[in-house]
Amino acid sequence: MRHGKKFNKLSRKKGHRKALLRNLSIALITHKRIKTTLPKAKALRRHLEPIITKAKDNTTHSRRVVYSYIQDNTAIKELFGPIAAKIGDRPGGYLRIIRMGFRLGDAAEMALIEFVDFNEVMLAAKGAAGATKRKRTRRGRKKSSDTTTTSPEASNDAPTTEE
Repeated sequence: MRHGKKFNKLSRKKGHRKALLRNLSIALITHKRIKTTLPKAKALRRHLEPIITKAKDNTTHSRRVVYSYIQDNTAIKELFGPIAAKIGDRPGGYLRIIRMGFRLGDAAEMALIEFVDFNEVMLAAKGAAGATKRKRTRRGRKKSSDTTTTSPEASNDAPTTEE
């Protein structure tokens, strides 16, 4: 039964799971993109996003808190340096999971997990599409040209003849 099960245990005991998430976090921070199984990617996103939020505030306390989760100096420097600079204005959702299909050996579902702001191909495509398309909302917006109304005489297209 799954009573009170809040997270995926990944078929590992606590120490092994903690080491796995720490190693996956270090690999993702250093390489910006890794390929792993889908359950590991989902567990990694849940583990790493609060840590990235703490890394946006570059203080001694936040560095010590982040170091308690990720004990690797090069990963900490990378996280507080270029990564924190790129995600500084983003309110959340720092990681993207892309499903990659199934692994041939055991048919495990594979996924690519990456930082959202570090994929230049998608950013370039989004920038080109964003220049041509307007952002849509559920309620829509009134256009500024619709606010001015035309007179009923000007809207009548049929010519009138007077005798």
